[in-house]
Amino acid sequence: MLTEQPNTLYCAQADRYTQMQYQRCGNSGILLPKLSLGLWQNFGETDPLSNARTLLHTAFDLGINHFDLANNYGPSYGAAESTFGKIFKRDLQPYRDEMLVSSKAGYDMWAGPYGIGGSRKYLVSSCDQSLKRTGLDYFDIFYHHKPDPDTPLEESMQALDFIVRSGRALYVGISNYQAEQTQKAVEILRELGTPLLIHQPRYNMFDRWIEDGLTDVLKEQAVGAVVFSPLAQGLLTDKYLQGIPENSRAARSEIVHLSEQHITAEKITKVKALNELAQARGQNLAQMAVAWTLNNPAVTSCLIGASKKEQIRSAVDALKNLNFTQQELAMIKEISA
Repeated sequence: MLTEQPNTLYCAQADRYTQMQYQRCGNSGILLPKLSLGLWQNFGETDPLSNARTLLHTAFDLGINHFDLANNYGPSYGAAESTFGKIFKRDLQPYRDEMLVSSKAGYDMWAGPYGIGGSRKYLVSSCDQSLKRTGLDYFDIFYHHKPDPDTPLEESMQALDFIVRSGRALYVGISNYQAEQTQKAVEILRELGTPLLIHQPRYNMFDRWIEDGLTDVLKEQAVGAVVFSPLAQGLLTDKYLQGIPENSRAARSEIVHLSEQHITAEKITKVKALNELAQARGQNLAQMAVAWTLNNPAVTSCLIGASKKEQIRSAVDALKNLNFTQQELAMIKEISA
């Protein structure tokens, strides 16, 4: 056990690995923390670097050693990777071998026909750009961010295989793939000799699409899953019970995935009922929402976002109560339907 801290501006908490639970990712040698930190929001050019630094430090100090990026996270595109790169160079570089860092490509990133999709040209070029922005020598996981109907799946999977064999990444993943597409991707990658490590789908109490076939594929093929948006972009918290607070995600014009129109009276009625159930469990609603995703046996890790360090600490506290009774699960299903 290492007893001396590296000479750096940031020294990680010595007990960081005693505070987190870890779970095997599919049929691999990788253990993922049950909570991973996503840099989708709050790490762009419009956000203070000092707060981003605090968020990464807090997460790592609590044993969250998996950080998830994508080429277009920002705003602007690439900004989250650049922010991570600055903090990594200043504080986290001595801990590189303790961390699992992932990035993705698939959505639009730059102008022209090669800046989007699933071609070998786009995926390899994007991976190279992301490595430069983060300052990393390799990614632990590199994902195809979404299936591309205009590119043969074989080409996209061959690109991921090449990214591993060329030393750009250690493992590969896919995101936002349906069940049948996932099954095909598994088979192609297995033949290539680079097995699919992980899938990253959206999953929360308001969006349970992965239960309609995808989780069966993941369990049958021994593929891990790290699920994103467990709080439905903040709806599954107590934040909006009394309206839309200033500076909340729904109030920020640059946040395109949650706005005032999403916060309907019907949704708030459901959120209030779920909030009462959470309180009866001794949790706040955000904690129950995180715990609920981890109750699915196909889920390896829950990908959280945060704008304040207290939100990360609260999410870690959710791990203290991950068990649900059958009655609680039935109530959640009925309320959120």
